[in-house]
Amino acid sequence: MKCPFCGHTEDRVIDSRTSKDGDVIRRRRECLKCERRFTSYERVEDVLPMVVKKDGRREPFDRQKILHGLEKACEKRPIAMEAREKIVDSTEKKLLALGVKEIPSSQIGEEVMSCLRELDKVAYVRFASVYREFKDINEFMDELKTLLRGSKK
Repeated sequence: MKCPFCGHTEDRVIDSRTSKDGDVIRRRRECLKCERRFTSYERVEDVLPMVVKKDGRREPFDRQKILHGLEKACEKRPIAMEAREKIVDSTEKKLLALGVKEIPSSQIGEEVMSCLRELDKVAYVRFASVYREFKDINEFMDELKTLLRGSKK
């Protein structure tokens, strides 16, 4: 593995741990040249479906795109990075379980929004406002009213 600090390709593994779910192995490494330590993550590469965008384009599923969207939605909110990664992990697992070759981006967005709705209402509204592309304040208010009705139950 290439050292992120000096670029040297030889290192030694100091510690290896599996995640709670057993899906990921976290390895602490030490570069043999600069002796700095860094962390790498190892996961099984799954064959995920292609994502069909709103305009008809197709692109490979990219968990980083979802994480980036969650980062924006959760900005200045008390939501741990671990919670965001769990949302992406659960979304990815559901996609794999479907066993399809293509999936609409709208289905992925709805899944992420349903997870966010349970986690943090403000982050949910932020994500929904970008994802659903509200045309005016009335559409935004309708979504807020729906959210408020749901939390009163």
